[in-house]
Amino acid sequence: MIEVQNLTKRYGETLAVDRLSFRVEPGRVTGFLGPNGAGKSTTMRAMVGLDKPTSGQVLIDGKPYEELSRPLTRVGLLLDAKALHGGRTAYGHLLGLARSNRIPDRRVPEVLKTVGLESAAKKRSGGFSLGMAQRLGVAAALLGDPQVLLFDEPVNGLDPEGILWIRELMKKLAAEGRTVFVSSHLMSEMALTAEHLIVIGQGRLLADTSVEEFIARNSRSYILIRTPEPERMREVLAAQGIHTDDGPGGVLEAVGTTLETVGSLAAQNQVTVYEISPRTASLEEAFMQLTADSVDYRATQEVR
Repeated sequence: MIEVQNLTKRYGETLAVDRLSFRVEPGRVTGFLGPNGAGKSTTMRAMVGLDKPTSGQVLIDGKPYEELSRPLTRVGLLLDAKALHGGRTAYGHLLGLARSNRIPDRRVPEVLKTVGLESAAKKRSGGFSLGMAQRLGVAAALLGDPQVLLFDEPVNGLDPEGILWIRELMKKLAAEGRTVFVSSHLMSEMALTAEHLIVIGQGRLLADTSVEEFIARNSRSYILIRTPEPERMREVLAAQGIHTDDGPGGVLEAVGTTLETVGSLAAQNQVTVYEISPRTASLEEAFMQLTADSVDYRATQEVR
């Protein structure tokens, strides 16, 4: 488990993290979301002692990271995949990490196999693509077989096969009862991977909830109705207290009802319909809605 307790971090006059508190529970993938500059990287660095908090603390299984013995056996970390000694081979890089934490040498070929880098074990990491470096970073995170894993943008540089692989790996690790905490800007990937979300903006907590509840709270769901008799359909629904809005292309959007209810009312009143379908927002749309006031830099669509 990870516990962030009133974490505050200042860099001079800049307040990067502002009294942030949350818990990351084991047994599920928790996504860590926020706009650029929200404080995600600072928070993750504070979790593993790379940044000293101005105030507050982060506990890993009840202790600060600095107090953990053989930390690689307790916490697996991928923050910057390219932070490697380019002259070392993949095998040599992992072997050095293993011996620094008294991890058996046999773990090195095991994790290289897990991440699909067996054939690149003797290659120098300086020549690795970003995708290969990401795989090596995941191997390093898994090296000590830890119960807590932190991944920052783990799919960067990966091809479609690699993205599917890391997605399934994170789910597998969580299913084993581990604490899996993943920061990403890819909303579509988080929607497929995470069960729970921590969302921050301008260093403050905005949401701590399940993916489903997050979308429901921060978006508008409705039943789309395509009919040649929109006014009659509207009257039928209004008689049952169901509000409708006008949608694009002449469709109706019925709010606060179900597909079954709309279908039954249309059939009972012999209203012709071409389409009745539920519409819910994507995670990306819900995220944009919640964080609209927390974006530091906003581009326009104007092109000259």
